[in-house]
Amino acid sequence: MCGIVGFTGRRQAAPVLLDGLSKLEYRGYDSAGLAVRDGDSPVEVVKAKGKLKILREMTNEGSAVSGTCGIGHTRWATHGEPSVTNAHPHSSDDLNVVGVHNGIIENYQELREKLTKSGYTFKSQTDTEVGVKLVDYYYKKYKSGPVDALARAMTRIRGSYAMELMFKDYPGEIYAIRKDSPMIIGVADGESYLASDVPAILKYTRNVYYVGDLEIAKLTKGEVAFYNIDREEIQKELTEIKWNAEAAEKAGYEHFMLKEIHEQPKAVRDTVNSVLHDGKIDLGTVGLSDEELKGIEQVYIVACGSAYHVGMAVQYVIEELSSVQVRVELASEFRYRKMKLKEGSLVVIISQSGETADSLAALKMAKASGVRTLGIVNVVGSSIAREADNVFYTLAGPEISVATTKAYSCQLVAGYLFAIQLAFARGEIDGAEYERLIGEIETLPQKIEKILEDKERIQWFAAKFAAVKDAFFIGRGIDYAVGLEGSLKMKEISYIHSEAYAAGELKHGPISLIENGTLVISILTQESLYEKTVSNMVEVRSRGAYLMGLTCYGNYSVEDLADFTVYVPSVDHLFTASLAVVPLQLMGYYVSCAKGLDVDKPRNLAKSVTVE
Repeated sequence: MCGIVGFTGRRQAAPVLLDGLSKLEYRGYDSAGLAVRDGDSPVEVVKAKGKLKILREMTNEGSAVSGTCGIGHTRWATHGEPSVTNAHPHSSDDLNVVGVHNGIIENYQELREKLTKSGYTFKSQTDTEVGVKLVDYYYKKYKSGPVDALARAMTRIRGSYAMELMFKDYPGEIYAIRKDSPMIIGVADGESYLASDVPAILKYTRNVYYVGDLEIAKLTKGEVAFYNIDREEIQKELTEIKWNAEAAEKAGYEHFMLKEIHEQPKAVRDTVNSVLHDGKIDLGTVGLSDEELKGIEQVYIVACGSAYHVGMAVQYVIEELSSVQVRVELASEFRYRKMKLKEGSLVVIISQSGETADSLAALKMAKASGVRTLGIVNVVGSSIAREADNVFYTLAGPEISVATTKAYSCQLVAGYLFAIQLAFARGEIDGAEYERLIGEIETLPQKIEKILEDKERIQWFAAKFAAVKDAFFIGRGIDYAVGLEGSLKMKEISYIHSEAYAAGELKHGPISLIENGTLVISILTQESLYEKTVSNMVEVRSRGAYLMGLTCYGNYSVEDLADFTVYVPSVDHLFTASLAVVPLQLMGYYVSCAKGLDVDKPRNLAKSVTVE
């Protein structure tokens, strides 16, 4: 989950690298480092423990490190504790090869023993240092140049990697290899850029190459050459990124998370309009015809984290509108299951980045089983987008904050639209119902805007309960799925112990944890389950819970029971998750702010989990 950047061109490299790393700090902030060289001069390596600002200060915003070619890294620790020694870049003993790495080399201990016997010494506890020295070993042994050394190293390394390296004998050049970890390369005006993610280079170019698995890239000033693992040069096409650079900036908001919460109406509207034409859902751009939808007998939704919670909500929608059975699976579990996938199945992989390691592995497993796959992703050209048989692109734009908000909301509406078209293609809803459901979805952006207008009340409540130690979210049906996401937002950015339970499960254990002052957030947007959830609220209130109710306008009786009530506009019950989640996003955000925490970069977390 680390972030890597690279630059070779005419200007000074260090400021460009630091700027790129600032856009990638959501991928790791245990330590950071640069390696820069100027022509034939020796490489200069600067590393610092802690957040990127420490490295910025050490280098005077990069001006203290001269050179027009360099690589950089921001770390989320895997092998070895956060320290200057374990920070990247790492190098061979004689600085012949210097490199940075995102991923995990699984057989690093075996390789380390081999290299130690060959005379190499190791300063760090990292697997990255092993990878860099393995490349150096092959470079010196076979004397056939960087591409050959990298190809040989790739055949020995097991695991995942996006690695970029500089060789002493090749000034002005950067070499990179990739397997299962994201990497993009951009070119513009005689300069070349490399990064883990689009925002890092969006300021400089929107023309990028997506590096494929087991490919080697050679960057020179304004040019890139690609090779396969057999050392054969291959051709790749440039892709134009549609995001603009301003989309990756805070635009006056205190945090990216708050900005991205407010961008949800536009992001949802754009995602809906990408497939909705003249009042009809057209999945042609996704690659799914009505005939193909008719043949689907089973849907598996596979995802991690918030995307998994999207799957939980979408499951209710698909199964209520159609006769298709749905199973929602955690990608980290699904990939190791020994089950046989039914013929006629569709495996839906949901991932904002399109690079989530477990989700990507689950996708490959599904394809190997011979079933059709659909990726719902936000990043064009990402690994899941390239691997899946069909792709539904969400149009959230760049999402920088670690805690997802707008990407989650876009994934939800993508799931709704798929569910509606699936049911309509199969003749399980008629034309009138089809048009009504689409009309309801079209109202979502405006209704999210209305919720955001009332955020000050949530801010007040969040400040009041910022010191709470435990919080519980309860709900039934889709409300339970929303509670899962609300609970995750609370714990990941405010560090409050938070759990979500299906309200009907309270008497099966969780109610024993309720005591005086325990915060319980009850979600009641499903009219058919309203009274039952109210009964659960009575149960926890009688045991001393402080109750927050989240319901639709019109359900004013909640105020007689809850200590604090938040209302969202009414919408068809199938789509209430899109509205109910917004106050819970704001709740998590404002609690974190009240505690003085780093909202966008919560401890121990990274935006895209690209290693297992």
